Amino acid sequence: MIDVNERLDPEPPAVPAVPAVPAPPAVPAVPAVPAPPDPGPDSLPDGRVSLSYAGVSRRQLLTLGAVAVPCLAGATVLFDWLSGLTDGGVAANAEPIVARYDPAVHRWGFVVDTNTCIGCGLCGVACKAENHVPKDPEYARTWVERHTTTSDGTVHVDSPDGGIDGYEPGAPPATLAGSSVTDVRFVARLCMQCENSPCTGVCPVGATYRTPDGIILVDEERCIGCGYCVVACPYGARYIVPAGGDMPRGVAGVADKCTFCYHRITTGRRPACVEACPVGARTFGDLNDPASPVSVALREKPTKTLKSDLGTKPRVFYVGLEGEVDA
Repeated sequence: MIDVNERLDPEPPAVPAVPAVPAPPAVPAVPAVPAPPDPGPDSLPDGRVSLSYAGVSRRQLLTLGAVAVPCLAGATVLFDWLSGLTDGGVAANAEPIVARYDPAVHRWGFVVDTNTCIGCGLCGVACKAENHVPKDPEYARTWVERHTTTSDGTVHVDSPDGGIDGYEPGAPPATLAGSSVTDVRFVARLCMQCENSPCTGVCPVGATYRTPDGIILVDEERCIGCGYCVVACPYGARYIVPAGGDMPRGVAGVADKCTFCYHRITTGRRPACVEACPVGARTFGDLNDPASPVSVALREKPTKTLKSDLGTKPRVFYVGLEGEVDA
């Protein structure tokens, strides 16, 4: 007979006590750094104070660094974790931090000196490399023409391969062999950045537009490649980007043209063609700045614009051209 007072199961063994976790060692106190006194004989050329003069020894500096490094490492891990909570984290192609560019305060202009240009073609080479323009001569943001004047006053214009391979200095084209030549000069061509631009008026989708600083640009995402702007430009400064292996870093089938290297001038640099010219025949600057190179050139030299009778008001000015610019 089973005694109800007798336990069916044996008494469970006692649970051993959890040993106490020792307290973490105390973090050494950060040594106080005395405030630097007024700069004295140990101050550096730029006004900073040397460590010895500030009263901080090398040993104190190393102790401070030993305490700070783990803190910085922990902050880095926390930052990486928080970045993962955002959509894609920090952009890999983030733009560098530069001074803010305000287009409203600038008015860019360009001067081409045909008395100085030697027709070397380096400007065209630099432009194609900088802006990823196809090598084929029919596609160009800038090119160089040869203007040959004969004794009867006729101006003959040619530009083999856009002049990118250069010309023989002072030599007329072979087609004028035996003719009485009175003048040979080289004329760099590019977008005129017209104030009254025909190209912006004919674009049916607003892809061609003018920035506040007066530069005509093309929105590749809006351009439909209709070619109206190419036809409307009286200076032949536009082309449609071709498809194929030699396509530049743009979008095939959209309009392209000279932008005065807008990506450069908005960061304080000059257009690529200006920097490449070995004789200074191209001058660029801000027309709003009286001291800029282009403003100085316009004050000191007589200039003309191409086809001024059209009323387009170009911002590219030429030194040394005669009556043919009005034709």
